[in-house]
Amino acid sequence: MSKIVVIGAGPMGLATAHRAVSLGHEVDLIEAGDTAGGMAAHFDFGGVSIERFYHFVCKSDAPTFALMAELGIGDRMRWVPTSMAYYMKGKVHPWGDPISLLTFPHLDLISKFRTGLQMFWTTKRPNFRSIEHLDARRWIESGSGKRVYDTLWKRLMDLKFYELANEVSASWIATRVKRIGNSRRSIFQEELGYIDGGSETLVEALVEAIKAKGGRLHLTTPATRVETADGRVTGVTSRDRFFPADAVISTVPTPLVSRLVPDLPDDWKSRYDAIRNIGVVCLILKLKRSVSKNFWLNIIDDTIDIPGIIEFSNLRPTGDTIVYVPYYMPATQPKWAWDDQAFVDEAFGYIRRINPTIGADDLIDAKVGRLTYAQPVCEPNFLDKLPPVQTPIAGLQIADTCYYYPEDRGVAESIRFGRMMAERVG
Repeated sequence: MSKIVVIGAGPMGLATAHRAVSLGHEVDLIEAGDTAGGMAAHFDFGGVSIERFYHFVCKSDAPTFALMAELGIGDRMRWVPTSMAYYMKGKVHPWGDPISLLTFPHLDLISKFRTGLQMFWTTKRPNFRSIEHLDARRWIESGSGKRVYDTLWKRLMDLKFYELANEVSASWIATRVKRIGNSRRSIFQEELGYIDGGSETLVEALVEAIKAKGGRLHLTTPATRVETADGRVTGVTSRDRFFPADAVISTVPTPLVSRLVPDLPDDWKSRYDAIRNIGVVCLILKLKRSVSKNFWLNIIDDTIDIPGIIEFSNLRPTGDTIVYVPYYMPATQPKWAWDDQAFVDEAFGYIRRINPTIGADDLIDAKVGRLTYAQPVCEPNFLDKLPPVQTPIAGLQIADTCYYYPEDRGVAESIRFGRMMAERVG
């Protein structure tokens, strides 16, 4: 069996380490932060343990269910009927089922028929290779029409990707549509899931299982360099400590790879550097009253600079209303430099416009989280851009969430990919 160092204790790193120790390897899992879980990590929000960044489960997330069963927590899954809506022209409009589509007031009948048909067939397609060369805009316009894109999609894409909005892969968007579209109780009812206790339930179970099988978790231990000799990995340095290894698996964001592994060939480092990411400033607001009955509310309004809100308490019971407000943007945007309070003031102002019954004293608490590398920007033919997981340095595998493509970031994909990398170690 091999001595393995896994870099990063987010969901993918945890899944990698767990599978590796289960196969009998000696494992050190090193994490720069002071807690395991990465984007799925929890914090204490005024007595409520909750994720720093929102997560939900879909019916197709088989790797999550399999791992939970293996860890003995399979009975902690909960399923809830949920809904989506659009806020447009001062009103909230239901979305996501045939009746909502037919009664939606901002599209003509032909546009409704075309978008309904495109979304239906998207949920039924086994893969999206035939549209891999298209960007999302061209794909949506070719199926649903330009009016549908301009009405339902353009503002959302512009507020998430800014100047990169027309460079997003059709396959990536279609895969997201398929995942959500197939998580249903019936054609009329969406159904999403959460883990009882939140993502922390899974993270803690993984950490306990890793330790019980002899694995070692090292928090506040940032990897500073992957060491090599004669074309083979020899270990990882963290500040003044060295972790010897026969194999190293890195799960940190690809923009960090060139500095972390300086011995990679220059052409490989250039490929990692070319993968673009956008950041997120993610607000979590605790309110005295609900904003709407919907879990996900898309916002189409030229005077509101957020693409939507996620009312998490409409999925997982949390006592008070919990709302996530994600500001996705490239870190080069001037707004990225705003202080936390400026974001809170703006977002709460928007929420009060969406629901005017919410008063100034209905904001109980707020928390702001930031990630510079939150969302990879996956353009058409993105797979051709990705370096192989196995690097030219023997024993070194590198991947982050962009390798899930065409799937988006998610715990299920983290589990699937992490297990796969662990199983590749000789």
